[in-house]
Amino acid sequence: MNKLFVGIDVGSRDNAAHIMLPDGGKHSAFPIQNNKGGAQTVSKRIVSALTDTGLKSVVIGIEATSVYGNNLLYFLREDGALGAFDRKLHVLNPKQVKKFKEAYSELPKTDPVDAFVIADSLRFGRIAKAVFEDDYCYKALQTLTRARFSAVHNMTREKQRFMNYLFMKCSGLAQDNAFSNPFGVAALELYESFRTPDELANMDLKQLAAFISEKGKNRFPDAEKVAAAVISAAKNSYSLPDPVNASVSQALSISTSTIRAMQAQIKTIETEIQRQFKNIPNPLISVPGIGLVYSAGLIAEIGDIHRFDNQAGLAKYSGLAWSKHQSGTFDGEDTHLIHSGNRFLKYYMCEAAFALVRCDTEYRRYYDLKYKEVNKHQHRRALALTARKFVRLVFRLLKDNRLYTSAAD
Repeated sequence: MNKLFVGIDVGSRDNAAHIMLPDGGKHSAFPIQNNKGGAQTVSKRIVSALTDTGLKSVVIGIEATSVYGNNLLYFLREDGALGAFDRKLHVLNPKQVKKFKEAYSELPKTDPVDAFVIADSLRFGRIAKAVFEDDYCYKALQTLTRARFSAVHNMTREKQRFMNYLFMKCSGLAQDNAFSNPFGVAALELYESFRTPDELANMDLKQLAAFISEKGKNRFPDAEKVAAAVISAAKNSYSLPDPVNASVSQALSISTSTIRAMQAQIKTIETEIQRQFKNIPNPLISVPGIGLVYSAGLIAEIGDIHRFDNQAGLAKYSGLAWSKHQSGTFDGEDTHLIHSGNRFLKYYMCEAAFALVRCDTEYRRYYDLKYKEVNKHQHRRALALTARKFVRLVFRLLKDNRLYTSAAD
């Protein structure tokens, strides 16, 4: 069936559109602003082109450019005028567009040219299945899981910064932490409560134990043992000059406040994830070690599993596929993971796979086997291969919408 092809090169402020005829000829090309008015203009021009040519179908594509194209795609999907026609919406991988452009000789790098290349890529049909045909609940969940992803990584960086300040203020506590969780409520309260290591080292044992027990809401089985470890660590710590100590204490206090705020933010996000997730089937929750966070991250990035024909397609989308080097009778043995793929999905696949390793005998045995096969990069290699195995499990559970059953059961 003949179709129009519309390529849109997206920017934060301005877009460039190219409407291409079925034979590759140019119907029109024009710049627009990246706002509601610009989106309305695109819609009108597409409808006009369809009417002029007598065609009933249009394929619209943009190159993935952060979040700048999402609003435009939402508008085009919901637009009533376009809804009268058969229209498909695509988001193209920038690497795919770049490689396709290399087939042309000496094309300049301009927005109108990029819009033409996107339209021509659509015309040749070597593209992924249409997006934004899933229920919006996947996109809503994805927004939350990516917000948590960012918050957790920011938290990790802040904790590293905090430990540097703690080492400066009381090196012994940073080296031999007396708390099982150095960022727990009791630990953070303690770090802020003393001015110098000497002050902490000279505290009465029972008084310090009572402080730790109170701040920890009586969750420590042996508060005196923890207090004794804290005092011992303080005695072995460096003492800073007063001016330096004062500045370090201030920086540590600021970092502590930041960590508390981030912890509250993550908790709020997780509560909202749980609420949003009630509308989506979640067979992955049945996998040992795969709780709400990992299963939500996986499903949010995968979307409708029926977008993928097989588990190999899901693996490639996850960035868990290996390059291949073959020519004639030569077949290269040293290969590496592809550099493309969804980095968020790859993160959740690897994290969830490692959680499963700790809970499932079959996956633990597989991980250990791959770990022992080489002498370098053992964990990274074993984890990547285990995650690839896990992809097959995820695909089958989501495809069949059934619960996980261990091989040992």
